[in-house]
Amino acid sequence: MSEVIGIERLHKRYGDRVALQELDLTVRTGTVFGLIGPNGAGKTTTLRTLLDIIRPTSGAVRVLGEEPRHGGVALRRRIGYVPGELHLEGRASGHRMLSFYAEVSGSRDVAATLRTARDLADRLGVDLDRPVRTLSRGNKQKVGLIQAFMHEPELLILDEPTSGLDPLVQREFLQMVREARENGQAVLLSSHVLSEIQQTADEVAVLANGRVVADGDVASLRLGSIRRVRAEIATPDVAAARAGLERIPGLTGVGLSESDGILALTGTVDGAIDPFVKALAAFEVRDLSVEEPDLEESVLRLYGDAAGTGMGATHRDRPDVDMPPTRRSRRERRERR
Repeated sequence: MSEVIGIERLHKRYGDRVALQELDLTVRTGTVFGLIGPNGAGKTTTLRTLLDIIRPTSGAVRVLGEEPRHGGVALRRRIGYVPGELHLEGRASGHRMLSFYAEVSGSRDVAATLRTARDLADRLGVDLDRPVRTLSRGNKQKVGLIQAFMHEPELLILDEPTSGLDPLVQREFLQMVREARENGQAVLLSSHVLSEIQQTADEVAVLANGRVVADGDVASLRLGSIRRVRAEIATPDVAAARAGLERIPGLTGVGLSESDGILALTGTVDGAIDPFVKALAAFEVRDLSVEEPDLEESVLRLYGDAAGTGMGATHRDRPDVDMPPTRRSRRERRERR
């Protein structure tokens, strides 16, 4: 498979603040690459660098065989992009806005592109006859997805693309990503949601504090092998039950409390869930929940202190997310000059 994105020793500073440090990344054609990490980890900075929205302090970046700063309009037409902060306004309808995007994308067959847009609108459930400014946040996000996918670009760069979407639409979006991969397109997907990455990505990189702290295929990274569990069981012998539960393989961080013969358990299961379920089967289970932990907890447990150094970042440490828009735009204009 040919290389679609190649990043070598990418470094980005905002004054005395470091957003990216010696970042290396490779995305190949016909694959979905997942980029995950907490706010301020450097995900948005990385994606904006690929599109020449901002420029690196040092390092090499190639997208579809070209340097973003030299690729210009011709390169950007080969890319479908959904920004992390999507702003769609105006009196034009969704149809008119997408017609405009179809023209500027350089599509050889604008009519076919718009047919694809209508098909995607039906799948996502958005009314393109309405003025864009009247749409809800979720429906605006759908329009953003349509404009990225409709011309079937060689590369899709998607920054938190499911923000504001309900679960059913999220499921349809993930199917769209799979179809793009089957069509030979490359997808770079930034997300906070581990399950999205698990279901779609071939490879994953975890960013923390501007560095890649872990990368590889989804199976090797064991995303989702850690689960947070809560259970309530009824037992006549609380002491014996307590001792038995504390010996369950893989169960850590156990918290136990008892009230009126009901023993409440909280904890984290690392690895197979089967031993935990079988141990509970010996009791009368009143309630049980098993859930995926949040991203921060997963990264801290799986990748240790190397990732943990970036988890406590304050707002001042998040230049790609929290820099005031006016100052950021002025700085980026200076960089582009």
